[in-house]
Amino acid sequence: MEIYFDNAATSPLSPSVIEAMTQTMGTVFGNPSSLHAHGREAKKLLRDARQTIASCLHTKSDQITFTSGGTESNNTVIKGYCLKHQDKGKHIITTAIEHHAVLEPIDYLVDQFGFEVTVIQPVNQTIRPEDIQAALRPDTILVSTMFANNETGDLLPIKEIADLLQDHPAAYHVDAVQAIGKISVAPDELGIDFLSASAHKFHGPKGVGFLYAKTPNFFNLLHGGDQEGKHRASTENLVSIIGMAQALKEACEQMDSHYQSIKNLSDQLIDGLGDLNYYLNGSDHKLPHVLNIGFPAVSNDILLLRLDLAGISISTGSACTAGTVQPSHVLAAYYGAESPRLKESIRISFSEFNTSDEVTSFIKTIHQLLGELHGI
Repeated sequence: MEIYFDNAATSPLSPSVIEAMTQTMGTVFGNPSSLHAHGREAKKLLRDARQTIASCLHTKSDQITFTSGGTESNNTVIKGYCLKHQDKGKHIITTAIEHHAVLEPIDYLVDQFGFEVTVIQPVNQTIRPEDIQAALRPDTILVSTMFANNETGDLLPIKEIADLLQDHPAAYHVDAVQAIGKISVAPDELGIDFLSASAHKFHGPKGVGFLYAKTPNFFNLLHGGDQEGKHRASTENLVSIIGMAQALKEACEQMDSHYQSIKNLSDQLIDGLGDLNYYLNGSDHKLPHVLNIGFPAVSNDILLLRLDLAGISISTGSACTAGTVQPSHVLAAYYGAESPRLKESIRISFSEFNTSDEVTSFIKTIHQLLGELHGI
């Protein structure tokens, strides 16, 4: 039995997504910007997909811009908004546990354009709104945080942060890549200005995502044609956009049942570890989709390899570090750069396609492997 427990890295296409993409691929090839019948057919599908995604977010379709994924959406906001509004200030606030697709664009602005950044450190594995409030300055123009952490599943206090920014001119950007499709996300209700999402995290295709913008008040990242309301040049990737819309529609329609199913798997796995010597990383306020588990005195790279040989795919953190096992900057922020947890912890991430039998098999395998590694 091959088991895939790395859904926070990417998730398999659902059957309905494959069907929707295949049907579009075989019947619709027009350019949505063309005025003839083939173009109009494609444009209608594009418009319908945008409305589907907007409906899932309880927002308006003209606030959705299609992109190539979460990284592009993050870069568009961070670079595009900050550079356009730098006359109002050059101070950015973010957190130490963000994905590199947020941290790197901010570092770029600091290095190349003289911006300043305040990086909020977690306290007891928690990002506190009061620490963000204390970091606000008159020249702060952007606050950027994630919705849910990709390594631990920890949820950040999005509404509380948005509320405290109501009295400050800074815009609020949320990287919701790990939350969209898993829990209800309504940016208008939360008070978010910008939100990033990526299809392949919720059983859609890779290479496509979207950006929610309350007001698209940013410099474009890409220049060329007038696609996406003149906010993002390049002919739209219609087949993938159709797949993304279908994936999100399916996720939103079955959100409650999927959430409960995944929580059951998470609880089963933790219960199954029984009397093994282990610890859980992160806070108690989290998504059940991600478990970050450490086994004292057991190297995570060895455990990763042994589980892989046993047909079980897990990870040691973010998949966006070029296929290498690097110490987790998230766990370093939580527990310190010298903590043994950085070399002992693995990430298990579920989707609704996982089964109780797979968890049972994992539990049996991990008991066996740890026994061998400890010489039992």
